[in-house]
Amino acid sequence: MRWEELTSDEFAKAIVDSNRTCVLPLGSMERHGPHMALGTDTFIAHYVATNAALSEPVVVYPQLFFGQMFDVKCFPGSITIPPKLLLELLLAVLDDIGRNGFTRIIMYNCHGGNAPLAQYVCQSQMAEKKPYQVYSLFYNANISEDDMARMEEMWDTPGGGGHAGESEASLLMAYRKDMVQLDVLNGWVGEHLGRLDHFKPGSAPLMWYGNYPDNYRGDASGASIEKGKVFAKAMIDGLARFIRVVKDDTTAGEVIEEYFRRERELQEDPKEHEA
Repeated sequence: MRWEELTSDEFAKAIVDSNRTCVLPLGSMERHGPHMALGTDTFIAHYVATNAALSEPVVVYPQLFFGQMFDVKCFPGSITIPPKLLLELLLAVLDDIGRNGFTRIIMYNCHGGNAPLAQYVCQSQMAEKKPYQVYSLFYNANISEDDMARMEEMWDTPGGGGHAGESEASLLMAYRKDMVQLDVLNGWVGEHLGRLDHFKPGSAPLMWYGNYPDNYRGDASGASIEKGKVFAKAMIDGLARFIRVVKDDTTAGEVIEEYFRRERELQEDPKEHEA
């Protein structure tokens, strides 16, 4: 069920039909080499979420093109929100989803740069008690071992190549073939330059840009609609399984109640928590 396509009355019914569960797709607006659309991550996240909702009813939030983009904002077309505002915006979106009656919100993330942000937002829910619970899933985190093995045999490049490479280009082609222009590559491969690898296992600003200054990793020439459909189905099935776990779960709510009860007791009588 797509949030923006429902009437107000249909929306009220959808809250109940979804067991008060909403999926918030997270993506970005960024360069994907010279051959793919800026909105790729957001398109894919929303595409997978709306298809997972067909088998496991949830309400899917409208496409949100804001993401953590600070290492690629030098490219034309990128949309970058200041750090504190981006965090506040995401927290406000979650609060508004909760205000509409949802008690379970799944952040489904298809942009690597959002991974630390999504994890931090999940942890920040413990700063104060909310009337809803937040969960997070990265796009390939719940794909079955069988599907992973099948795709590894399918890709021409190891692991599908990565950002704007064979796997991601295939995914976008399965959704909208017109937003992928493989012919402009002319055999160009996004190679790992390793200019800041001497900081590993630590990190430094612009590690990604230092390795891939054109925001393109791998070789997308082997991408196809057929491969994209296989990858998309694996992602859709993985998200649907996670939605079922979230909708059936009762333990998380009990743990949260316990946590805030103990926090309240600590404030009321610190001696109760002496070692």
